[in-house]
Amino acid sequence: MKKMMCCMGLIAVMSSSMAYSAQIVSHEEQYNIAKGFMPTSPEQSIQSLRPFLGDFRILSTQQYSQDEQAKFSPIDFAVSWGLFAHKDFAQRIHVQQYDRFLNWKMNPLPVSPQKAMQMVSNMHMIPASPEILEQLNQVKKGDLVRLQGDLVEIKDGNLVWRSSLTNTDVGEGGCELFRVKQVQWLQKVQM
Repeated sequence: MKKMMCCMGLIAVMSSSMAYSAQIVSHEEQYNIAKGFMPTSPEQSIQSLRPFLGDFRILSTQQYSQDEQAKFSPIDFAVSWGLFAHKDFAQRIHVQQYDRFLNWKMNPLPVSPQKAMQMVSNMHMIPASPEILEQLNQVKKGDLVRLQGDLVEIKDGNLVWRSSLTNTDVGEGGCELFRVKQVQWLQKVQM
């Protein structure tokens, strides 16, 4: 009887240990996209909406690990492009990133406010591979980088996170959800 109870106790311990391991794997699987892998959780999907390519001046970067979107995008880039990617203009742009949002200002504006809004953005970066994640983590304020990939839509259960497809929208939903497949430095800030 003692032997049987001991075996039952061992089975109970093994079962709870396996359940704990399954929870860890499940938690790890949820972060596959942020680590540069394809989703393995059946509730998650990533869909390309259109190819995206651009040369961007990095105004600021912000790491995320605690919000729900961190499962997909571990870093946001505040960027400028076009005229505002020129170093002289980019240095005059003051930015503040927080909670996946971007506030910025530039005085005086060299173009109309409507045109200026089209040259600054907060981009939610999704690495397409572990190597790209490593490169994204090396990008610094002031760098000029060429990024290539896709604007995407992410689904995770009831969460639907969709990229903006135009540079004329602002506010919530106005950011690019950018799955990056290639990073190329055009200018690197010297430390």
